[in-house]
Amino acid sequence: MTFVTRITMQNITLSCPNRNISGEITLDGSKSISNRVLLIRALSNQYFKIDNLSHSDDTITMERLLNSHETLYDAGHAGTTFRFLTAYLAVKEGTQILTGSERMKQRPISHLVTALNDLGANISYVDNEGYPPIKIGPPVAELKDEITLSADVSSQFVSALLMIAPTLPNGLTLHLDGEIVSEPYIRMTLSIMEYFGVMSSWENKTIKIPNQNYQAKDFTVEADWSAASYYYAIAALSDTADLTLKGLQKGSIQGDVEIVEIAKKYGIETHCGDNMITIVKASGTPKLSNLEQNFTDIPDLTQTVSVICAGLGTIALFSGLHTLRIKETDRIAALQSELLKLQIYLNKIPEKFSKKTGIEYFLQEGIATCVADEIPVIETFDDHRMAMAFAPLALIFPISIKHPEVVSKSYPDFWKDLRSLGFIMSLDSSQ
Repeated sequence: MTFVTRITMQNITLSCPNRNISGEITLDGSKSISNRVLLIRALSNQYFKIDNLSHSDDTITMERLLNSHETLYDAGHAGTTFRFLTAYLAVKEGTQILTGSERMKQRPISHLVTALNDLGANISYVDNEGYPPIKIGPPVAELKDEITLSADVSSQFVSALLMIAPTLPNGLTLHLDGEIVSEPYIRMTLSIMEYFGVMSSWENKTIKIPNQNYQAKDFTVEADWSAASYYYAIAALSDTADLTLKGLQKGSIQGDVEIVEIAKKYGIETHCGDNMITIVKASGTPKLSNLEQNFTDIPDLTQTVSVICAGLGTIALFSGLHTLRIKETDRIAALQSELLKLQIYLNKIPEKFSKKTGIEYFLQEGIATCVADEIPVIETFDDHRMAMAFAPLALIFPISIKHPEVVSKSYPDFWKDLRSLGFIMSLDSSQ
């Protein structure tokens, strides 16, 4: 069977009769890194080579729009692309409309737009105040060099501003207000900028970047640690595992490398080699009964870890989920809905139990169960991570995934790579 994720709209049913998983996977380049490097190349006005660029839909869209000379820019589902382009176009001449999918039009952009307009940009809303689409004209005045931005909504807003900062006439002093979410992604941005010769300083909640030029240098994109997390889930739900993932680096700048530490709690070892890692789970590894995890810095691992807990019956206490409500879907609601189909309960703990800390906690309980031997059908809600996070449950019982083509947003070869490990896939005849 040929399975093309970018074309098919059929559901698939997954199973994996062999619970002793071994194999070798070459992972695609990181979408997060790829999109940042593409923007920096555009800002530098100099061509340089980018090796191992992500083949994801989001990166393809990013590259296409950066090379576009149209007046209408459609970012589709690509949130990173939309936010980075908002800042990029704001400091350019000409007038463009930046829009996206129906879901994108529900994702707030006001914090970034307000910050850019405070700098002297000329951005207005086409339809609904605070949401895409937006109209971006040339700056209305000389661009300022100091603003404050709420840091508790999206790190992509911060990164978008940082990357245009050295091109501003007087650089930028950016004051971050509130709790900083997804901080590793901000540090990733600064690290990549440093590679291209841009110096910065970060003290307390203030980042300063003087006016300076990006230096064109060839760049190799490291493989995607977010994608690697699904193989840690496979290892966790298997009896034994010996998986080699090519392209990953030991000293990664990606925050989702944290999956290595989380996996240790499940008895999963990670061995680092030359531009690769090996994931090992030994026979008889005991199950983890309880887990407490804060996802403030690593929101993209939430679904993966939640499904691991579901498959093993781990009682989990999660925090730092607030940014999940404005992702490709409301990921909290999506998890609650689909986990319930497996007899797993994910509920917000009443506020009276978190009054002292002000932290929003969620408690997950139960072990994934097939009800009446029926194959559970998982809705993906146009969210690539829903599809990939739930797929490893096929090691426990067959599972059906709706709209499996959504994985092309970040990992087009996901289903092909799962087949190479012995996962069996069939088109769902129940449609």
